[in-house]
Amino acid sequence: MPAAFLGHGNPMNAIERNRYTEAWRAFGASVPRPRAILVISAHWYINATAVTAMPHPRTIHDFYGFPPELFDVQYPAPGLPALADQVADVAEPHWVGCDADSWGIDHGTWSVLVHAFPDASIPVVQLSLNAYKDTDYHLDLGCKLAPLRDDGVLIVGSGNIVHNLRAIDMSLPDGGYDWALRFDDAARDVLTTSPAEIATLDRHPDFAAAVPTPDHYLPLLYLAGLAGDEPLTPLVRGHASGSISMAAYTLDATCPDSAGDMPGAPELPADVPATDSNI
Repeated sequence: MPAAFLGHGNPMNAIERNRYTEAWRAFGASVPRPRAILVISAHWYINATAVTAMPHPRTIHDFYGFPPELFDVQYPAPGLPALADQVADVAEPHWVGCDADSWGIDHGTWSVLVHAFPDASIPVVQLSLNAYKDTDYHLDLGCKLAPLRDDGVLIVGSGNIVHNLRAIDMSLPDGGYDWALRFDDAARDVLTTSPAEIATLDRHPDFAAAVPTPDHYLPLLYLAGLAGDEPLTPLVRGHASGSISMAAYTLDATCPDSAGDMPGAPELPADVPATDSNI
Protein backbone atom coordinates (compact mmCIF):
# COMPACT_ATOMS: atom_id res chain seq x y z
CA MET A 1 0.00 0.00 0.00
CA PRO A 2 1.04 3.60 -0.50
CA ALA A 3 1.40 5.97 2.46
CA ALA A 4 0.89 9.69 2.96
CA PHE A 5 1.27 12.75 5.13
CA LEU A 6 -1.68 15.15 4.83
CA GLY A 7 -1.61 18.73 6.12
CA HIS A 8 -5.09 18.89 7.65
CA GLY A 9 -5.24 22.53 8.79
CA ASN A 10 -8.50 24.09 9.95
CA PRO A 11 -11.26 21.59 10.98
CA MET A 12 -13.60 23.47 8.60
CA ASN A 13 -11.87 21.62 5.75
CA ALA A 14 -14.08 18.66 6.69
CA ILE A 15 -17.18 20.42 5.33
CA GLU A 16 -15.55 22.55 2.63
CA ARG A 17 -14.43 21.83 -0.94
CA ASN A 18 -11.12 23.44 -1.85
CA ARG A 19 -7.84 22.57 -3.48
CA TYR A 20 -6.62 20.71 -0.41
CA THR A 21 -9.72 18.60 0.09
CA GLU A 22 -9.74 17.83 -3.64
CA ALA A 23 -6.15 16.60 -3.36
CA TRP A 24 -7.16 14.31 -0.48
CA ARG A 25 -10.05 13.01 -2.60
CA ALA A 26 -7.71 12.37 -5.51
CA PHE A 27 -5.35 10.47 -3.24
CA GLY A 28 -8.11 8.26 -1.84
CA ALA A 29 -9.47 7.54 -5.31
CA SER A 30 -6.05 6.65 -6.72
CA VAL A 31 -4.85 4.08 -4.18
CA PRO A 32 -5.85 0.41 -4.03
CA ARG A 33 -8.64 -0.23 -1.54
CA PRO A 34 -6.91 -0.74 1.83
CA ARG A 35 -7.67 -3.57 4.22
CA ALA A 36 -7.47 -0.91 6.94
CA ILE A 37 -6.18 2.62 7.52
CA LEU A 38 -3.70 3.41 10.30
CA VAL A 39 -3.60 7.14 11.10
CA ILE A 40 -1.04 8.99 13.19
CA SER A 41 -2.92 12.18 14.10
CA ALA A 42 -1.51 15.31 15.69
CA HIS A 43 -4.53 15.38 17.98
CA TRP A 44 -3.77 12.21 19.90
CA TYR A 45 -0.65 13.52 21.62
CA ILE A 46 -0.35 11.79 24.99
CA ASN A 47 2.17 10.42 27.47
CA ALA A 48 2.31 6.92 25.97
CA THR A 49 2.39 5.03 22.68
CA ALA A 50 -1.03 3.48 22.18
CA VAL A 51 -3.24 2.17 19.41
CA THR A 52 -7.04 2.16 19.28
CA ALA A 53 -8.44 -1.34 19.70
CA MET A 54 -12.20 -0.83 19.83
CA PRO A 55 -14.48 -2.41 17.19
CA HIS A 56 -16.60 0.75 16.84
CA PRO A 57 -14.54 3.91 17.47
CA ARG A 58 -16.48 7.07 18.22
CA THR A 59 -16.14 10.28 16.21
CA ILE A 60 -14.45 12.83 18.47
CA HIS A 61 -15.18 16.55 18.01
CA ASP A 62 -12.07 17.80 19.79
CA PHE A 63 -12.54 21.55 19.26
CA TYR A 64 -15.02 24.28 20.05
CA GLY A 65 -16.27 27.58 18.63
CA PHE A 66 -17.02 26.15 15.19
CA PRO A 67 -20.45 26.06 13.49
CA PRO A 68 -22.99 23.34 14.42
CA GLU A 69 -22.70 21.57 11.06
CA LEU A 70 -19.09 20.66 11.84
CA PHE A 71 -20.19 19.03 15.11
CA ASP A 72 -22.82 17.11 13.14
CA VAL A 73 -20.16 15.31 11.10
CA GLN A 74 -19.86 11.64 11.94
CA TYR A 75 -17.31 9.21 10.52
CA PRO A 76 -18.70 5.80 11.50
CA ALA A 77 -15.82 3.68 10.21
CA PRO A 78 -15.34 0.38 12.02
CA GLY A 79 -12.24 -0.32 14.05
CA LEU A 80 -10.02 -3.38 13.69
CA PRO A 81 -8.76 -4.73 17.03
CA ALA A 82 -6.64 -7.33 15.24
CA LEU A 83 -4.64 -4.51 13.61
CA ALA A 84 -3.91 -3.07 17.05
CA ASP A 85 -2.22 -6.36 17.91
CA GLN A 86 -0.25 -6.25 14.65
CA VAL A 87 0.96 -2.72 15.36
CA ALA A 88 2.14 -3.78 18.80
CA ASP A 89 3.99 -6.74 17.29
CA VAL A 90 5.82 -4.87 14.52
CA ALA A 91 6.76 -2.03 16.88
CA GLU A 92 8.86 -4.24 19.18
CA PRO A 93 10.98 -3.59 21.15
CA HIS A 94 8.96 -0.38 21.52
CA TRP A 95 5.95 -0.91 23.76
CA VAL A 96 2.52 -0.08 22.32
CA GLY A 97 -0.56 -0.26 24.52
CA CYS A 98 -4.04 -1.11 23.26
CA ASP A 99 -6.76 1.45 23.96
CA ALA A 100 -10.12 -0.28 24.12
CA ASP A 101 -12.34 2.61 25.16
CA SER A 102 -10.75 6.01 25.84
CA TRP A 103 -10.13 7.48 22.37
CA GLY A 104 -11.63 6.96 18.92
CA ILE A 105 -11.35 8.90 15.64
CA ASP A 106 -10.36 12.53 16.24
CA HIS A 107 -10.69 15.41 13.82
CA GLY A 108 -7.08 15.10 12.65
CA THR A 109 -8.23 11.80 11.19
CA TRP A 110 -11.84 12.22 10.16
CA SER A 111 -11.46 15.71 8.66
CA VAL A 112 -9.26 14.22 5.92
CA LEU A 113 -10.87 10.77 5.66
CA VAL A 114 -14.34 12.22 4.99
CA HIS A 115 -12.83 13.37 1.70
CA ALA A 116 -10.34 10.60 0.92
CA PHE A 117 -12.69 7.72 1.84
CA PRO A 118 -16.16 9.28 2.22
CA ASP A 119 -18.14 6.05 2.60
CA ALA A 120 -16.42 5.29 5.95
CA SER A 121 -16.47 1.57 5.22
CA ILE A 122 -12.74 0.86 5.67
CA PRO A 123 -11.60 0.03 9.23
CA VAL A 124 -9.67 2.86 10.89
CA VAL A 125 -7.15 2.55 13.70
CA GLN A 126 -5.22 5.44 15.31
CA LEU A 127 -1.69 5.37 16.70
CA SER A 128 -0.92 7.96 19.37
CA LEU A 129 2.04 10.32 19.47
CA ASN A 130 4.12 9.73 22.58
CA ALA A 131 4.97 13.19 23.91
CA TYR A 132 7.81 11.80 26.03
CA LYS A 133 9.80 10.45 23.08
CA ASP A 134 12.37 12.18 20.88
CA THR A 135 12.63 12.55 17.11
CA ASP A 136 14.66 9.37 16.65
CA TYR A 137 11.99 7.34 18.42
CA HIS A 138 9.22 8.55 16.11
CA LEU A 139 11.34 8.04 12.99
CA ASP A 140 12.26 4.53 14.08
CA LEU A 141 8.68 3.62 14.95
CA GLY A 142 7.56 4.85 11.52
CA CYS A 143 10.18 2.60 9.92
CA LYS A 144 8.99 -0.38 11.97
CA LEU A 145 5.44 0.04 10.65
CA ALA A 146 6.58 -0.77 7.09
CA PRO A 147 5.50 -4.47 7.14
CA LEU A 148 1.90 -3.35 7.60
CA ARG A 149 1.95 -1.86 4.11
CA ASP A 150 2.58 -5.33 2.71
CA ASP A 151 -0.55 -6.50 4.50
CA GLY A 152 -2.88 -3.97 2.90
CA VAL A 153 -2.70 -1.23 5.53
CA LEU A 154 -2.69 2.37 4.35
CA ILE A 155 -0.60 4.49 6.75
CA VAL A 156 -1.43 8.20 6.98
CA GLY A 157 0.20 10.91 9.05
CA SER A 158 -2.07 13.90 9.68
CA GLY A 159 -0.66 17.19 10.95
CA ASN A 160 1.02 20.30 9.52
CA ILE A 161 4.69 20.89 8.72
CA VAL A 162 4.34 24.52 9.81
CA HIS A 163 1.83 25.02 12.62
CA ASN A 164 2.05 28.13 14.77
CA LEU A 165 -1.39 29.10 16.05
CA ARG A 166 -0.13 32.09 18.03
CA ALA A 167 1.15 33.68 14.81
CA ILE A 168 -2.06 33.26 12.79
CA ASP A 169 -3.04 36.30 10.73
CA MET A 170 -6.63 36.31 9.47
CA SER A 171 -5.67 38.85 6.79
CA LEU A 172 -3.58 36.16 5.08
CA PRO A 173 -6.20 33.45 4.49
CA ASP A 174 -4.26 31.88 1.63
CA GLY A 175 -0.70 33.08 2.31
CA GLY A 176 2.33 32.40 4.46
CA TYR A 177 4.93 34.45 6.29
CA ASP A 178 8.43 34.47 4.83
CA TRP A 179 9.73 32.21 7.61
CA ALA A 180 6.88 29.76 7.04
CA LEU A 181 7.62 29.62 3.31
CA ARG A 182 11.34 29.14 3.96
CA PHE A 183 10.84 26.26 6.36
CA ASP A 184 8.24 24.63 4.12
CA ASP A 185 10.70 24.84 1.21
CA ALA A 186 13.48 23.35 3.33
CA ALA A 187 11.21 20.46 4.30
CA ARG A 188 10.30 19.92 0.66
CA ASP A 189 13.97 19.75 -0.31
CA VAL A 190 14.61 17.00 2.24
CA LEU A 191 11.40 15.06 1.67
CA THR A 192 11.80 14.93 -2.10
CA THR A 193 15.43 13.80 -1.95
CA SER A 194 16.19 11.84 1.23
CA PRO A 195 13.36 11.75 3.79
CA ALA A 196 15.56 9.88 6.27
CA GLU A 197 17.41 13.18 6.77
CA ILE A 198 14.29 14.88 8.14
CA ALA A 199 15.84 15.08 11.62
CA THR A 200 18.32 17.67 10.32
CA LEU A 201 15.51 20.20 9.97
CA ASP A 202 15.55 20.94 13.69
CA ARG A 203 18.74 22.92 13.00
CA HIS A 204 17.00 25.16 10.46
CA PRO A 205 16.91 28.81 11.63
CA ASP A 206 13.12 28.95 11.19
CA PHE A 207 12.40 25.67 13.02
CA ALA A 208 11.43 27.32 16.31
CA ALA A 209 8.84 29.56 14.65
CA ALA A 210 7.52 26.83 12.35
CA VAL A 211 7.35 24.13 15.03
CA PRO A 212 6.72 25.82 18.40
CA THR A 213 5.13 22.57 19.62
CA PRO A 214 5.89 19.11 18.18
CA ASP A 215 2.39 17.64 17.95
CA HIS A 216 1.56 18.63 14.35
CA TYR A 217 5.08 18.05 13.07
CA LEU A 218 5.66 14.54 14.43
CA PRO A 219 3.19 12.74 12.11
CA LEU A 220 5.49 13.74 9.23
CA LEU A 221 8.30 11.73 10.81
CA TYR A 222 6.29 8.52 10.45
CA LEU A 223 6.07 8.95 6.69
CA ALA A 224 9.76 9.87 6.56
CA GLY A 225 10.58 6.75 8.55
CA LEU A 226 8.56 4.61 6.15
CA ALA A 227 10.25 6.20 3.13
CA GLY A 228 13.88 6.10 4.30
CA ASP A 229 15.91 7.15 1.27
CA GLU A 230 12.99 6.86 -1.17
CA PRO A 231 11.92 10.36 -2.26
CA LEU A 232 8.39 11.46 -1.45
CA THR A 233 6.05 13.02 -3.98
CA PRO A 234 4.30 16.35 -3.23
CA LEU A 235 0.52 16.00 -3.37
CA VAL A 236 -0.47 19.62 -2.78
CA ARG A 237 1.21 22.78 -1.47
CA GLY A 238 -0.04 25.99 0.07
CA HIS A 239 -0.39 28.02 3.25
CA ALA A 240 -3.17 29.35 5.42
CA SER A 241 -3.40 32.30 7.83
CA GLY A 242 0.30 33.06 7.52
CA SER A 243 1.59 30.35 9.83
CA ILE A 244 0.02 27.06 8.68
CA SER A 245 1.48 24.89 5.92
CA MET A 246 -1.07 22.77 4.05
CA ALA A 247 1.61 20.69 2.26
CA ALA A 248 0.93 17.00 1.72
CA TYR A 249 3.24 14.23 0.49
CA THR A 250 2.77 10.66 -0.71
CA LEU A 251 4.89 7.52 -0.88
CA ASP A 252 4.42 5.10 -3.79
CA ALA A 253 1.22 6.78 -4.98
CA THR A 254 0.34 8.32 -8.32
CA CYS A 255 -2.37 10.94 -7.96
CA PRO A 256 -3.90 13.14 -10.66
CA ASP A 257 -3.55 16.90 -10.32
CA SER A 258 -6.90 17.99 -8.90
CA ALA A 259 -6.30 21.50 -7.58
CA GLY A 260 -7.30 23.56 -10.60
CA ASP A 261 -8.57 27.04 -9.72
CA MET A 262 -10.34 26.03 -6.53
CA PRO A 263 -10.16 28.24 -3.43
CA GLY A 264 -7.64 27.77 -0.65
CA ALA A 265 -8.15 26.98 3.02
CA PRO A 266 -11.37 28.10 4.76
CA GLU A 267 -11.48 30.89 7.32
CA LEU A 268 -11.31 30.22 11.04
CA PRO A 269 -14.19 31.36 13.26
CA ALA A 270 -13.71 35.08 13.87
CA ASP A 271 -14.84 35.09 17.51
CA VAL A 272 -12.66 32.28 18.91
CA PRO A 273 -8.89 32.63 19.42
CA ALA A 274 -7.11 30.06 17.25
CA THR A 275 -4.99 28.91 20.18
CA ASP A 276 -8.12 28.03 22.18
CA SER A 277 -10.27 26.39 19.53
CA ASN A 278 -8.53 23.00 19.42
CA ILE A 279 -8.02 20.56 22.27
